[in-house]
Amino acid sequence: MRARLVHSDELTRYDFGEAHPMGPGRVRMAIELARQLGVLDLLEVVPAPPPDDDLVRLVHTDAYIAAVKSGEPQLHFGIGTQDNPVVPGMHEVAARVCAATTEAARAVWSGETNRAANMAGGLHHAMPELTSGFCVYNDCAVAIKWLQQQGAERIVYLDIDAHHGDGVQTIFYDDPGVLTISLHESPVHLFPGTGFASEVGGRQAPGSAVNVALPPGIDDAGWLRAFDAIVPPVLEEFRPQIIVSQHGCDAHADDPLTDLDLSIDGQRESYLMVAELAEKYCEDRWVATGGGGYALETVVPRAWAHLLAVLADQPIPLDTPTPAAWRELMGPNAPASMGDGGDTVFEPVTWGYNPSSRLDQAIIATRRSAFPEFGLDPDF
Repeated sequence: MRARLVHSDELTRYDFGEAHPMGPGRVRMAIELARQLGVLDLLEVVPAPPPDDDLVRLVHTDAYIAAVKSGEPQLHFGIGTQDNPVVPGMHEVAARVCAATTEAARAVWSGETNRAANMAGGLHHAMPELTSGFCVYNDCAVAIKWLQQQGAERIVYLDIDAHHGDGVQTIFYDDPGVLTISLHESPVHLFPGTGFASEVGGRQAPGSAVNVALPPGIDDAGWLRAFDAIVPPVLEEFRPQIIVSQHGCDAHADDPLTDLDLSIDGQRESYLMVAELAEKYCEDRWVATGGGGYALETVVPRAWAHLLAVLADQPIPLDTPTPAAWRELMGPNAPASMGDGGDTVFEPVTWGYNPSSRLDQAIIATRRSAFPEFGLDPDF
């Protein structure tokens, strides 16, 4: 079965204007690069379904949906702020993003395909009654709620955006059937100010959340070391039936809103690691979304073209030149290669910790907070 991409031009209209970080062209340029590289030929591309308010209601309240539809500033709902300005037609496009991510989940859960993606998705900050962090409706949470309605009992939500996946965590914090795992820059330094290692789930579901709060300046080797130290052991115990992942690419060194230092090479390696986990633990059932990422010329298109290629099980070599036609479209800052020359070799924590390392301190904090909830020894 070919992996599936749920995509329509309407999805690319999710933006807040030219001067906003969530500006136009993010998804469109990524899809165009994937097309020119031949990646779309490896995928089954299907259109996004129309907006469906009943889907949105799986997570969001009627009052909030009405406020979004109104097109008027309503600050108690987070609508009309500098981060989340009023945009005409936002309900329709945001609801369509939810429908697209849910369609990807449906295709995987039904067995029509093993892997599916919505690159316009990943709007992980939206709360049931709050627009937050450029996110109006939480498509990941909507898709997860839909999966639960279909009988899914153990779902992993894996978030590798530089910002904590606070909306999804909040929605499922007391749900033992959904495990949210987020690797992100420390909330001491970055929005939304949540995602500390001590956040491990609500009273109804201890162990339903795992958070890795990374220090600023972390590079490929450090990020991959943290991922390897936390995620595989937890999945080994939780045994998910399906993985829903959010692949914001704002951990890259070029991103203007964050302080992490990954390369395209490291981000591509992270996609390969998620693919391996899906194959090992849940019969390759994997739903992938986009998310953050604000270096629109140098990072977002390459990162997500790599993600789609990994989804198709045909990774793009890092030394592959970017197509000349795409570089002409992007302008003079367009990268010439699909890689950055980053170093993705890392030392696993099984080789030992460095107690003076801020990275290892973060890893230790997460393991000591979360691992006992899974019956794991944090200090193996």
